[in-house]
Amino acid sequence: MNRTSTVTAGSLRVPDATLYYEVRGQGPLVVLVGAPMDATFFAPVADLLATDHTVLTTDPRGVNRSVLDDPDRDSTPEMRADDLARLIAHLDLGPAAVLGSSGGAVTALALALGHPDRAHTVIAHEPPLNEMLENPQERHAAVEDIITTYNSGDIPGAWVKFFVNANIPLPDFDGAGAPPEPDPVQAATERFWFLHEMRPSTRWRPDIPALRATPTRIVVGAGEDSAGQLCDLAASALASALGTEPAPFPGGHIAFVDDPAGFAPRLRAILES
Repeated sequence: MNRTSTVTAGSLRVPDATLYYEVRGQGPLVVLVGAPMDATFFAPVADLLATDHTVLTTDPRGVNRSVLDDPDRDSTPEMRADDLARLIAHLDLGPAAVLGSSGGAVTALALALGHPDRAHTVIAHEPPLNEMLENPQERHAAVEDIITTYNSGDIPGAWVKFFVNANIPLPDFDGAGAPPEPDPVQAATERFWFLHEMRPSTRWRPDIPALRATPTRIVVGAGEDSAGQLCDLAASALASALGTEPAPFPGGHIAFVDDPAGFAPRLRAILES
Protein backbone atom coordinates (compact mmCIF):
# COMPACT_ATOMS: atom_id res chain seq x y z
CA MET A 1 0.00 0.00 0.00
CA ASN A 2 1.30 3.46 -0.90
CA ARG A 3 2.23 5.74 1.97
CA THR A 4 1.75 9.47 1.80
CA SER A 5 4.75 11.20 3.35
CA THR A 6 4.99 14.66 4.81
CA VAL A 7 5.94 17.15 2.11
CA THR A 8 7.87 20.33 2.74
CA ALA A 9 7.52 22.75 -0.16
CA GLY A 10 9.95 25.57 -0.80
CA SER A 11 11.27 27.99 -3.38
CA LEU A 12 14.78 29.02 -4.31
CA ARG A 13 15.67 32.21 -6.09
CA VAL A 14 18.30 31.78 -8.84
CA PRO A 15 19.62 34.56 -11.09
CA ASP A 16 16.85 34.35 -13.71
CA ALA A 17 14.06 32.33 -12.07
CA THR A 18 12.34 31.19 -8.90
CA LEU A 19 12.46 27.41 -8.54
CA TYR A 20 9.76 25.39 -6.78
CA TYR A 21 10.76 22.20 -4.97
CA GLU A 22 9.42 19.59 -2.54
CA VAL A 23 11.25 17.51 0.05
CA ARG A 24 10.08 14.26 1.67
CA GLY A 25 11.55 11.78 4.10
CA GLN A 26 14.90 11.47 5.81
CA GLY A 27 18.13 9.73 4.84
CA PRO A 28 20.46 9.79 1.81
CA LEU A 29 19.40 12.36 -0.78
CA VAL A 30 17.66 11.18 -3.95
CA VAL A 31 16.56 13.65 -6.62
CA LEU A 32 13.75 12.77 -9.05
CA VAL A 33 13.48 15.06 -12.05
CA GLY A 34 11.75 15.25 -15.41
CA ALA A 35 11.38 17.73 -18.25
CA PRO A 36 8.73 18.85 -18.86
CA MET A 37 7.08 16.71 -16.15
CA ASP A 38 6.97 18.52 -12.84
CA ALA A 39 7.16 17.37 -9.21
CA THR A 40 3.53 16.23 -9.22
CA PHE A 41 4.26 13.29 -11.51
CA PHE A 42 7.03 11.96 -9.26
CA ALA A 43 5.08 12.24 -6.00
CA PRO A 44 3.97 8.55 -5.81
CA VAL A 45 7.52 7.23 -6.33
CA ALA A 46 8.87 9.90 -3.97
CA ASP A 47 6.46 8.72 -1.25
CA LEU A 48 7.69 5.15 -1.65
CA LEU A 49 11.36 6.14 -1.42
CA ALA A 50 10.84 8.59 1.44
CA THR A 51 10.63 5.77 3.99
CA ASP A 52 14.44 5.75 4.13
CA HIS A 53 15.62 8.56 1.84
CA THR A 54 15.34 12.31 1.65
CA VAL A 55 13.64 12.83 -1.72
CA LEU A 56 13.85 16.09 -3.65
CA THR A 57 11.43 16.76 -6.50
CA THR A 58 11.12 19.98 -8.43
CA ASP A 59 9.31 21.73 -11.24
CA PRO A 60 11.89 22.39 -13.96
CA ARG A 61 12.45 26.01 -14.92
CA GLY A 62 9.57 27.56 -16.83
CA VAL A 63 7.18 24.77 -15.85
CA ASN A 64 4.22 25.13 -13.48
CA ARG A 65 5.46 26.71 -10.22
CA SER A 66 9.08 27.38 -11.30
CA VAL A 67 8.74 30.80 -12.86
CA LEU A 68 11.20 32.42 -15.24
CA ASP A 69 11.87 36.15 -15.27
CA ASP A 70 11.65 35.87 -19.06
CA PRO A 71 9.02 33.23 -19.89
CA ASP A 72 10.18 33.11 -23.52
CA ARG A 73 13.74 32.12 -22.69
CA ASP A 74 14.77 28.63 -23.83
CA SER A 75 15.52 25.95 -21.23
CA THR A 76 18.79 24.16 -21.93
CA PRO A 77 20.07 21.04 -20.17
CA GLU A 78 22.97 23.07 -18.76
CA MET A 79 20.58 25.63 -17.24
CA ARG A 80 18.46 22.93 -15.67
CA ALA A 81 21.60 21.18 -14.38
CA ASP A 82 22.73 24.44 -12.78
CA ASP A 83 19.30 24.67 -11.12
CA LEU A 84 19.63 21.15 -9.71
CA ALA A 85 23.13 21.90 -8.44
CA ARG A 86 21.82 25.00 -6.65
CA LEU A 87 18.91 23.07 -5.14
CA ILE A 88 21.19 20.28 -3.88
CA ALA A 89 23.57 22.86 -2.40
CA HIS A 90 20.61 24.69 -0.84
CA LEU A 91 19.50 21.54 0.98
CA ASP A 92 23.12 20.85 2.05
CA LEU A 93 22.51 17.10 1.89
CA GLY A 94 24.55 16.17 -1.16
CA PRO A 95 26.09 14.66 -3.07
CA ALA A 96 22.88 13.08 -4.31
CA ALA A 97 21.68 10.18 -6.36
CA VAL A 98 19.72 11.67 -9.28
CA LEU A 99 17.07 9.89 -11.33
CA GLY A 100 16.23 11.87 -14.43
CA SER A 101 13.63 10.65 -16.88
CA SER A 102 13.08 11.74 -20.48
CA GLY A 103 14.19 15.39 -20.72
CA GLY A 104 15.12 15.10 -17.06
CA ALA A 105 17.61 12.39 -17.99
CA VAL A 106 19.34 14.91 -20.24
CA THR A 107 19.36 17.35 -17.29
CA ALA A 108 20.92 14.70 -15.06
CA LEU A 109 23.64 13.91 -17.59
CA ALA A 110 24.45 17.62 -17.87
CA LEU A 111 24.65 17.72 -14.06
CA ALA A 112 27.22 14.90 -14.08
CA LEU A 113 29.30 16.85 -16.59
CA GLY A 114 28.97 20.33 -15.10
CA HIS A 115 28.62 19.60 -11.39
CA PRO A 116 30.04 16.15 -10.58
CA ASP A 117 30.49 17.16 -6.96
CA ARG A 118 26.69 17.40 -6.57
CA ALA A 119 25.80 13.87 -7.76
CA HIS A 120 27.54 10.62 -6.86
CA THR A 121 25.13 8.69 -9.11
CA VAL A 122 23.08 9.68 -12.15
CA ILE A 123 20.42 7.36 -13.51
CA ALA A 124 19.45 8.58 -16.98
CA HIS A 125 16.11 6.93 -17.75
CA GLU A 126 15.27 7.06 -21.47
CA PRO A 127 16.96 10.32 -22.56
CA PRO A 128 15.62 11.65 -25.91
CA LEU A 129 19.06 12.18 -27.43
CA ASN A 130 18.66 12.50 -31.19
CA GLU A 131 22.39 13.05 -31.54
CA MET A 132 23.03 9.51 -30.34
CA LEU A 133 20.99 7.99 -33.16
CA GLU A 134 22.12 6.97 -36.63
CA ASN A 135 20.01 9.61 -38.39
CA PRO A 136 20.18 12.70 -36.16
CA GLN A 137 19.45 15.22 -38.91
CA GLU A 138 16.23 13.43 -39.84
CA ARG A 139 15.27 13.37 -36.15
CA HIS A 140 16.04 17.07 -35.79
CA ALA A 141 13.92 17.83 -38.86
CA ALA A 142 11.05 15.88 -37.33
CA VAL A 143 11.31 17.94 -34.13
CA GLU A 144 11.29 21.17 -36.16
CA ASP A 145 8.17 19.96 -37.98
CA ILE A 146 6.48 19.22 -34.64
CA ILE A 147 7.32 22.70 -33.36
CA THR A 148 6.11 24.33 -36.58
CA THR A 149 2.85 22.38 -36.39
CA TYR A 150 2.31 23.47 -32.79
CA ASN A 151 3.12 27.09 -33.68
CA SER A 152 0.53 26.97 -36.47
CA GLY A 153 -2.18 26.31 -33.89
CA ASP A 154 -2.65 22.64 -34.76
CA ILE A 155 -2.00 21.36 -31.25
CA PRO A 156 -3.58 17.92 -31.73
CA GLY A 157 -1.56 17.50 -34.93
CA ALA A 158 1.64 18.41 -33.07
CA TRP A 159 0.95 15.77 -30.44
CA VAL A 160 0.23 13.13 -33.06
CA LYS A 161 3.54 13.93 -34.79
CA PHE A 162 5.30 13.85 -31.41
CA PHE A 163 4.09 10.34 -30.62
CA VAL A 164 4.78 9.10 -34.16
CA ASN A 165 8.34 10.48 -34.05
CA ALA A 166 8.93 8.88 -30.65
CA ASN A 167 7.43 5.60 -31.93
CA ILE A 168 5.14 5.56 -28.90
CA PRO A 169 1.60 4.24 -29.50
CA LEU A 170 -0.82 7.13 -29.74
CA PRO A 171 -2.85 7.40 -26.53
CA ASP A 172 -6.57 6.78 -26.83
CA PHE A 173 -7.47 10.00 -24.98
CA ASP A 174 -10.67 8.28 -23.82
CA GLY A 175 -11.65 7.52 -27.39
CA ALA A 176 -11.54 11.16 -28.48
CA GLY A 177 -8.56 10.64 -30.78
CA ALA A 178 -6.91 13.88 -29.63
CA PRO A 179 -5.65 15.30 -26.34
CA PRO A 180 -8.32 16.91 -24.15
CA GLU A 181 -8.26 20.67 -23.77
CA PRO A 182 -5.62 21.35 -21.08
CA ASP A 183 -6.21 23.61 -18.11
CA PRO A 184 -4.26 26.91 -18.07
CA VAL A 185 -1.28 25.47 -16.17
CA GLN A 186 -1.08 22.43 -18.44
CA ALA A 187 -1.42 24.67 -21.50
CA ALA A 188 1.46 26.86 -20.34
CA THR A 189 3.65 23.81 -19.68
CA GLU A 190 2.71 22.37 -23.06
CA ARG A 191 3.62 25.64 -24.80
CA PHE A 192 6.93 25.88 -22.95
CA TRP A 193 7.80 22.29 -23.85
CA PHE A 194 7.10 22.68 -27.55
CA LEU A 195 8.61 26.14 -28.00
CA HIS A 196 11.42 26.39 -25.45
CA GLU A 197 12.43 22.97 -24.11
CA MET A 198 12.05 20.29 -26.78
CA ARG A 199 14.66 21.57 -29.22
CA PRO A 200 17.51 22.19 -26.69
CA SER A 201 16.88 18.84 -24.99
CA THR A 202 16.71 16.65 -28.10
CA ARG A 203 19.67 18.39 -29.81
CA TRP A 204 21.98 18.05 -26.81
CA ARG A 205 24.98 15.83 -27.47
CA PRO A 206 26.73 14.41 -24.43
CA ASP A 207 30.51 14.60 -24.20
CA ILE A 208 31.13 10.86 -24.07
CA PRO A 209 34.83 10.99 -23.04
CA ALA A 210 33.94 13.42 -20.25
CA LEU A 211 31.06 11.23 -19.09
CA ARG A 212 33.35 8.21 -19.04
CA ALA A 213 35.87 10.19 -16.98
CA THR A 214 33.46 11.82 -14.52
CA PRO A 215 33.59 10.56 -10.93
CA THR A 216 29.80 10.42 -11.02
CA ARG A 217 28.48 6.92 -11.55
CA ILE A 218 26.36 6.89 -14.72
CA VAL A 219 23.56 4.36 -15.16
CA VAL A 220 21.47 4.44 -18.34
CA GLY A 221 17.94 3.09 -17.90
CA ALA A 222 15.35 1.86 -20.39
CA GLY A 223 11.83 0.54 -19.95
CA GLU A 224 11.13 -3.10 -20.73
CA ASP A 225 8.05 -2.03 -22.69
CA SER A 226 9.88 0.69 -24.66
CA ALA A 227 11.68 -1.55 -27.14
CA GLY A 228 12.16 0.18 -30.48
CA GLN A 229 10.99 3.56 -29.29
CA LEU A 230 13.18 6.62 -29.87
CA CYS A 231 14.24 6.94 -26.24
CA ASP A 232 14.99 3.22 -26.00
CA LEU A 233 17.24 3.45 -29.06
CA ALA A 234 18.95 6.54 -27.66
CA ALA A 235 19.44 4.89 -24.27
CA SER A 236 20.99 1.82 -25.92
CA ALA A 237 23.31 3.97 -28.02
CA LEU A 238 24.38 6.03 -25.01
CA ALA A 239 25.02 2.97 -22.88
CA SER A 240 27.05 1.39 -25.68
CA ALA A 241 29.13 4.55 -26.05
CA LEU A 242 29.80 4.47 -22.31
CA GLY A 243 30.76 0.80 -22.44
CA THR A 244 27.79 -0.41 -20.41
CA GLU A 245 24.39 -2.00 -20.92
CA PRO A 246 21.05 -0.27 -20.29
CA ALA A 247 19.60 -1.06 -16.89
CA PRO A 248 16.10 -2.47 -17.42
CA PHE A 249 13.16 -0.80 -15.70
CA PRO A 250 9.63 -2.19 -15.66
CA GLY A 251 7.06 -0.57 -17.90
CA GLY A 252 7.46 2.07 -20.55
CA HIS A 253 8.60 5.65 -20.92
CA ILE A 254 6.56 7.01 -18.02
CA ALA A 255 6.44 3.89 -15.84
CA PHE A 256 7.12 6.02 -12.75
CA VAL A 257 3.67 7.53 -13.38
CA ASP A 258 1.87 4.43 -14.64
CA ASP A 259 3.29 1.95 -12.13
CA PRO A 260 5.16 3.64 -9.27
CA ALA A 261 4.90 0.50 -7.12
CA GLY A 262 6.78 -1.45 -9.81
CA PHE A 263 9.22 1.33 -10.67
CA ALA A 264 10.35 2.18 -7.13
CA PRO A 265 11.84 -1.24 -6.21
CA ARG A 266 13.95 -1.29 -9.37
CA LEU A 267 15.18 2.23 -8.67
CA ARG A 268 15.89 1.30 -5.07
CA ALA A 269 17.89 -1.76 -6.20
CA ILE A 270 20.10 0.43 -8.38
CA LEU A 271 20.57 2.95 -5.57
CA GLU A 272 21.67 0.15 -3.25
CA SER A 273 23.99 -1.58 -5.74
